Amino acid sequence: MENSPKAIRCKAAVCRAPGEPLVIEEVEVAPPKAFEVRIKIICTSLCHSDLTFWRRQDFSIFLPRILGHEAFGFIESLGDGVNGMEVGDAVVPTFLSNCGECRECRSEKGNFCSVAPFSVFPGMPRDGTVRFTDAAGQPVNNFLGVSSFCEYTVVDIAQVTKVDSALPPEKACLLSCGVSTGVGAVRKIAAVEAGSSVVIFGLGAVGLAVVEGARFQGAAKIIGVDVNPDKFDIGKKLGLTHFVNPKDNGEKSVVEIIKEMTDGGADYCFECIGLASLMSDAFNCSRLGVGKTIILGVEMHGNPISIDSAEILKGKCIMGSLFGGIKAKTDIPILAKQYLNKELHLDEFITHEVNFMDINKAFDLLVQGKSLRCIIWMNQ
Repeated sequence: MENSPKAIRCKAAVCRAPGEPLVIEEVEVAPPKAFEVRIKIICTSLCHSDLTFWRRQDFSIFLPRILGHEAFGFIESLGDGVNGMEVGDAVVPTFLSNCGECRECRSEKGNFCSVAPFSVFPGMPRDGTVRFTDAAGQPVNNFLGVSSFCEYTVVDIAQVTKVDSALPPEKACLLSCGVSTGVGAVRKIAAVEAGSSVVIFGLGAVGLAVVEGARFQGAAKIIGVDVNPDKFDIGKKLGLTHFVNPKDNGEKSVVEIIKEMTDGGADYCFECIGLASLMSDAFNCSRLGVGKTIILGVEMHGNPISIDSAEILKGKCIMGSLFGGIKAKTDIPILAKQYLNKELHLDEFITHEVNFMDINKAFDLLVQGKSLRCIIWMNQ
């Protein structure tokens, strides 16, 4: 590790064509600029958002690109102006910034930092330039300011959170995005109360994190909706009380069944897949007068949602949530402590582990619906 950092050559998994296997190749990672750190990635994992950006044709204009945004590592070097962090610190990068100083970060409402704003466009948040070049000297685009599918990456300090060194790397990795998103949405966006009813559409990693969050909050009825029956057994370990498989409903719609199970509608409904039709179903399952619907899924086809405005007038509401309302630098350490105190479940989310050279297997597993989180180890 160096005090005067220079460019580093290392391996990266580069996306060069939408939906095609990532290419393991050598890239050059620039030194961190002001208010940036360079991180040696220990492990990363594949989030469904990576899958969405990987296969959508409309994002091909940003290729080549290094995907990945859920990871754990150690700070290798610091840029100018970085305070409160040192070389060797254990950290997790996050796709959403939290500078802690701007108006938005100081407010109790919202979690959109204005100093290093969130963007799906390539480049670093403060200057829009990239930190990677390939063997031919051509730029390789960043992804969400993180790009963790690389042995080293450069991240803005507002997108880096220190974690307790006692936290295992693979568990810390989970808090970098998926689990924090689901648990955070329950606590910070919906504010689920003890004794309430909760419905979750989609029991992937984020959906199951909602289950875990609802259990933690003391929800009385936690209903999962998924076409994969195996998800019920996994969900029960985290607190799921009921399961609905749309394929087994006969002539009844999911909305009708949920309303029967919840005496007219659920208090809280979460959409965790990213389909506009299911967002509408979730809203229609919520209770008149008080029902809240929280959208966590990124609509995978870019389609708009359609809901009946009369239902809004009857007191129901629909809410968006990016990163579950989490402010990384304050909330992630809390979640880490709760895991270390055996209050929060994380182990159940890891279903597979692969070496970095086999990263495309992680994509195959997620596409086939066989994994929740596949941990990708950089040097094992």
